[in-house]
Amino acid sequence: MSYRILGKSGLKVTEVGIGCWAIGGPSFGDDGSPNGWAGNDDKESLAALQKAYELGINHWDTADAYGKGHSEQLIGAAFQQGVQREKIILATKVGWFKGTAKHPFEPVHIRHQLEQSLLNIRTDYVDIYYLHNPFFGDNDEYLDGAAEEVHRLKSEGKIRVIGQSAYTFEQFTRVCPVTKPEVLQLPYNALRSPFDTPETDIFKWADNQNLGIVVFGGYAKGLLTGKYDARKPPTFGHGDIRVNVELFKEEFLRKFEPALEKLRSRFGEDQQNLARIANQYALTKSEHVVAIPGFKNVVQVESNYQTMDQGITKDDFDYIKDCLKIFKQD
Repeated sequence: MSYRILGKSGLKVTEVGIGCWAIGGPSFGDDGSPNGWAGNDDKESLAALQKAYELGINHWDTADAYGKGHSEQLIGAAFQQGVQREKIILATKVGWFKGTAKHPFEPVHIRHQLEQSLLNIRTDYVDIYYLHNPFFGDNDEYLDGAAEEVHRLKSEGKIRVIGQSAYTFEQFTRVCPVTKPEVLQLPYNALRSPFDTPETDIFKWADNQNLGIVVFGGYAKGLLTGKYDARKPPTFGHGDIRVNVELFKEEFLRKFEPALEKLRSRFGEDQQNLARIANQYALTKSEHVVAIPGFKNVVQVESNYQTMDQGITKDDFDYIKDCLKIFKQD
């Protein structure tokens, strides 16, 4: 098992953890848009959580918005079925699900959501509590209040470490001086990222402040594992975030095939090899970076675990980057 320290937080976690978004099932945001994952089975999800525990994967990441609490509740069920809470570094989040509040980052709503998350998970503390996005209202109306509230909750012992999630370098540099996180969470993969220029190098910025980084989306929702076939474009169920996304349509999949073939020619044909290099690509960015790929079943948890078996060289990294450079977004 390979571990890393999440910067000054001091948290020791497996290089590859588990992202528990997908097990939340199909769901919709406050605006009615799909923001979950279809094709779930709760028995399989619980078996997968148990397998992660048995393998020693100690970093589990969820959120109040994942299935509107359903992902948290499954983790809570796992804690009632033999998984020892104290052996898990558990993260959850607030910021996308507002309920009846005017805004998800109203301080009283943050407190309510944390209490509900603790009830769902059947625990009395979380190891990392993320502000799930950088959108604090017009002119950052709720930023100061949200920051004060999470630090207050930390002082009460309900949170060990405060985290901040965002999607661009500008967003992090705008809100972090106020929220003062010890861990950042962000999307990063070899296909597309806003963090790959010298001006937007979040990894260097975080290293300079000794901040941990947790990356999600390393598989680009399965694209980088070769999961999808242009000859049989995938269809997704009600409430699945991948519905109508251009990356999963035949036109893009056909454009993507030559790049996948180049990767297969160097690293191997099967999905496991592609999954490994996808995770390892992100892990090369900093010694404080860890990954949290998603899963729905035992097989996927085992696959995620195996991606820690072997790293990649700088030449490998450059080769992957070159294969996918035509798909990069500014």
